[in-house]
Amino acid sequence: MKRLNYLVAPFLIVLAAGTGFGQEKPKTEEKPKAESQSLPIKVQIVFTEFEGDKKVKSLPYTMDLNASDSPELRLGGWAKMRIGSRVPVYVGNNQMQYIDVGTNIDARGAYSGAGHLLLQLNVERSWVEGEVSVPVTKPDTASSEPPSGHFREPIIRGFKSELELKLREGQSIESTMATDPISGKLLKVEVSFVALK
Repeated sequence: MKRLNYLVAPFLIVLAAGTGFGQEKPKTEEKPKAESQSLPIKVQIVFTEFEGDKKVKSLPYTMDLNASDSPELRLGGWAKMRIGSRVPVYVGNNQMQYIDVGTNIDARGAYSGAGHLLLQLNVERSWVEGEVSVPVTKPDTASSEPPSGHFREPIIRGFKSELELKLREGQSIESTMATDPISGKLLKVEVSFVALK
């Protein structure tokens, strides 16, 4: 009988070890972090030109973008807008080059969920204003005659700004104001947004 006890005792120890005694407690599963969602946003950018106190031009642009909706305010992907014309410019030797003139807007944002938006905005605007006369053929220095032809060369003006704005929904912010050093025109940029829920 003693011999049987010696044989059964190790078996009971192995059986007890297999039922969970001495095992590590299972780790509690960590909850996955909430993934950032995206929220559709409508952004309006308005370029306004002034000559002195007189408003000359108001150019509104509206674009939709998907702003990330996360507490960390991680910026979403870029939304881009390009609009304009190709303007011929005489480069000599009877050759023309075409230059893009118009408006470029790149925007991306992060929505805080409390009606606030962190907006990163890159705006670039160029326009034709006036022209100068450029001779098509080089005048002969010995000859007193004027050059045989002229081309009306456009004067292209430009504006560029890179901004990071914190906006409240429905609020319009005058983000930038700049004066053209040659023409004296004043350019203002206003930005606002609405969440499309």
